[in-house]
Amino acid sequence: MSLSYNNKQGREVRIHESLDELSSGLAEYMAELSEASIKERGAFTVALPCGSLVPFLRKLCDSPYNKTVDWNKWHVFWTDERVVAKNHSDSNYKVAKDGLLSKVPIARGHVHSINDAVAADRAAEEYEFVIRQLVKKRVVSASETNDCPRFDLIILGLGPDGHVASLFPNHSVLDEEEHWVTFITDSPKPPPERITFTLPVINSAANVAVIISGSSRAEAARLVIDETAPDCPELPARMVQPINGELVWFVDTAAASELEFAKFHI
Repeated sequence: MSLSYNNKQGREVRIHESLDELSSGLAEYMAELSEASIKERGAFTVALPCGSLVPFLRKLCDSPYNKTVDWNKWHVFWTDERVVAKNHSDSNYKVAKDGLLSKVPIARGHVHSINDAVAADRAAEEYEFVIRQLVKKRVVSASETNDCPRFDLIILGLGPDGHVASLFPNHSVLDEEEHWVTFITDSPKPPPERITFTLPVINSAANVAVIISGSSRAEAARLVIDETAPDCPELPARMVQPINGELVWFVDTAAASELEFAKFHI
């Protein structure tokens, strides 16, 4: 079973009965965006989410996607990263490499991870520099409305507290408008040091997909999606509003249990 509707902001909400169904829907969505982007400009730039969401991407390793996706045209980034060694279990890079990237023929030079040998502030600075160079080379598109890169797809997860990437509620980095990539050293979730895309970069993407899974995120899903929810402007997920792009919420039935629409249709 799969349900789809648009919320009051006009953003699409896709509700899937099972994790397997959600993964299949996400794989089909990503494959379609990949094909369209490569046809239009010869590359597909995608920013992956935290490591816990990588299992939702593994359907891309299966037929038909592993054979039909033009992997050599993909350029892979991370929405945020823990400032730890690349072989550390907390590394988003490691989880993505083990669960997806090592299983498909993506060119090694097209996987853009952070420098794990420097402190968080330097890692953020260097990561932004890498992206700026790729914008100059037109590998990553440039936004037509601001100074930000325009990724073909940014994938996010939603935390129970309403955070996305490493943008946490009431944190000063939510106000960052100058930098594309910033850092924090006081994450409320360990490890404390992280780098993260800023809101202007997220909202400049051509497409943003937010994955929400599990009953622990049902209340957060209600607050950021539902028409009947009270206004919670302090929630980072509420600030995800692509300027000239599309936003799609991929939600399983457990996370959708508090959504008003889902109560009448699940």
